[in-house]
Amino acid sequence: MAPPSAQEKLYTIHDIYNLPEGSRAELIDGQIYYMALPNRKHQTIARELFSSINSYIKSKDGSCESFFAPFAVFLDKDDKNYVEPDISVVCNPDKLTDKGCSGAPDWIIEIVSSSSRRMDYFTKLFKYRTAGVREYWIVDPDRKRITVYDFESEDIKDYTFSDSVKVNIYDDLCINFSDIAELLNI
Repeated sequence: MAPPSAQEKLYTIHDIYNLPEGSRAELIDGQIYYMALPNRKHQTIARELFSSINSYIKSKDGSCESFFAPFAVFLDKDDKNYVEPDISVVCNPDKLTDKGCSGAPDWIIEIVSSSSRRMDYFTKLFKYRTAGVREYWIVDPDRKRITVYDFESEDIKDYTFSDSVKVNIYDDLCINFSDIAELLNI
């Protein structure tokens, strides 16, 4: 990565914490990216996914924990990277602090909106892979598509909202997106 120009300011987590009340933003490599408020469709998808994941973890007495946004993830354990994935699953309790997750979660899900498309498909994809996230899902309700990146096996699979999607970090968890599609009438 090229060094910033003399005119380009690098921001830190301090700048994120000092944003006006109600502002939502993420920080990637010292650049602030403002976030739009999620719509009802986004929230419905997030709720259903989180509910399925959390129920599964509880039923298995698993050591992983699931979190939904806003949940702070300090990807590179530095002061220039701060994200709030829609859903994060963290399996190493040593990464969890009172402020959030210090380091890469094992599994991240981002639900795409028109304003986050480039961020989710490009910027975060690269950042999550290099930070050590094991699995990354991009759920795109407008395209009715789920893209699953299994970074451990370097595999990418695309699914639709009529599919059941296998979670790679678990042996026996599949999420049925047709149930979610039915709730959304899509």
